[in-house]
Amino acid sequence: MRRWMGIPVAAVMLTACVTINVYFPAAEAKEAAKEFVEKVIGDDVQPKQPAPQDKPGGQSASLIPAPRSLDARIDWLALVGIGSAHAQGQPDITIKTPAIQAIQARMSSRFDSQLRAHFDSGALGFANDGTISVRDAAKIPLPQRVAVNQAVADQGRDAKAVYREIAVANNHPEWEQQIRAVFARQWIDSARSGWWVQDAGGGWKQK
Repeated sequence: MRRWMGIPVAAVMLTACVTINVYFPAAEAKEAAKEFVEKVIGDDVQPKQPAPQDKPGGQSASLIPAPRSLDARIDWLALVGIGSAHAQGQPDITIKTPAIQAIQARMSSRFDSQLRAHFDSGALGFANDGTISVRDAAKIPLPQRVAVNQAVADQGRDAKAVYREIAVANNHPEWEQQIRAVFARQWIDSARSGWWVQDAGGGWKQK
């Protein structure tokens, strides 16, 4: 009887292990998106966080370990054979493959040479789906409209390609939509003051 009772418990443990191993690392994806987006936009440096204040005796605040509870020190999942995500060595989201960096270089060059001025004028904006949109075509000089529209289309095509490439490069093609959502949020977060961004409902607002 006891032998059979152990089977459901083992099944639950196995399911928990599988669930932990395939979780989407949202925090790591956000850091990767920020690095990628800032390099593409790249006209100024985001403000750095202030350095931690030194404590008496020469130790900085960040170097003094915070007390941890007994629960924090014990990896309870490890006790039953299920490692935590960090213990299992969950990788960060990589954006350093040649294919990803080639797309990034194209997007950065195109943004500087063909798109930035039209973000500054208010003609273009970051859409809520991770692409760029022509918000006000009247603000684009008539002789430039064909070239700008083509640049917007090319930038959107590269954006979609890189979301897919990042998912594949990290061995989880099923993450593509989640990566796209993280990047969509990051383009908007990284938009400079005065640029236009689209909210979740499709409306436009100026930062």
